[in-house]
Amino acid sequence: MGMRKMNLSIVTISLLLFLASTNAVQVFDIKSYGGQPNGDITQALTKAWTAACAVAGSKVVISTGTYKLGLVTLLGPCKGAIEFNLQGTLVAPSDVASFKGKDFWVSFQHIDSLTVSGGGVFDGKGQTAWQKNNCDHDSDCKMLPTSIRFDFVTNSIVSDIQSKDSKAFHINVYGCKSLQIQDVTITAPGNSPNTDGIHIGHSSSITISNAKVGTGDDCISIGDGTQGVTINQVTCGPGHGISVGSLGKYENEQPVSGIRVIGGTLSSTTNGVRIKTWPASTPGTASDIHFENIVMNNVANPILIDQGYCPNGQCSSKSPSKVKISNVSFKNIRGTSSTKEAMKLICSSGVPCQQVVVANIDLAYKGAGGSTTSTCVNVKPAVSGKQNPPACTTKQ
Repeated sequence: MGMRKMNLSIVTISLLLFLASTNAVQVFDIKSYGGQPNGDITQALTKAWTAACAVAGSKVVISTGTYKLGLVTLLGPCKGAIEFNLQGTLVAPSDVASFKGKDFWVSFQHIDSLTVSGGGVFDGKGQTAWQKNNCDHDSDCKMLPTSIRFDFVTNSIVSDIQSKDSKAFHINVYGCKSLQIQDVTITAPGNSPNTDGIHIGHSSSITISNAKVGTGDDCISIGDGTQGVTINQVTCGPGHGISVGSLGKYENEQPVSGIRVIGGTLSSTTNGVRIKTWPASTPGTASDIHFENIVMNNVANPILIDQGYCPNGQCSSKSPSKVKISNVSFKNIRGTSSTKEAMKLICSSGVPCQQVVVANIDLAYKGAGGSTTSTCVNVKPAVSGKQNPPACTTKQ
């Protein structure tokens, strides 16, 4: 008996060691917390998340089906790596009042080693909210809820999820570091207001790859305080293009640097790749920004630096922007422009752009009446390779 007992103990110890070495992930299914398809899972998800966050190595699962979900904050720090596995469809409340003045629907906060995945859908139900959006006329308007916020999330991956019909931004990234966003699909009508696909601010080491974005505002926008962003192979359209900015609207904005947009296709967007700053701005800097190997299909303003960005005449003064733009390149950008003017580099008279490189541009005009043109104001770009349109056909 003694030998058998000892063997059993060895087996038990071996099993425990094996489980420890595989970091067995504990699964927390919302069904175990009362979450049912077609029901409201706000409480079930909150309970499942709290339980999962309290153990090292866990996974919250929302299986296939459609679920109603109210405003929810999924808060860390957690004991270990945690996965939010969404296979079903989450449906937001249509009514803005149910958000109690908060500017988000689902927020992931203060989490390290988060994975969001599963192929599921965040349906923001923005249709009624869009009609209440008055930001075109009121610069102090209250922002409608962003669908998904990532606040102070580090060393994390967001992969294979969909966001549709957000009330405002689809995904907002703030105060994050080392975050990968890959294979996400973002959809809303081209006329839906302020529905930026992915907005990044005050974050560093962010990678976006293979995103498919069609929405009513910027497909991707980069705000102040952002360093080290790589955007690979994004498909954008409809939408307002891929934007750095707008910058200079608020006091004490932090520098933007190290932005790379590589590969990708923009189709029928109202802008292509652009850097935008407000006139009469507070001082700031935007540097080390590079756009390359991008295809434009029937895009208005395919290449744009706009230091007089002033939507709907909301600017108090026409004094020049104080945001200094430097070390910027546009390389291997080709396709078709829906505007005759295919490249506009409108820099500030107060702080002219420096170290701007334009190389291998081939943009044909879709309309009648000749070939594409370009304008350069307060900038002397270094030019090489093919230039269609010729660089700086109009200079000021």
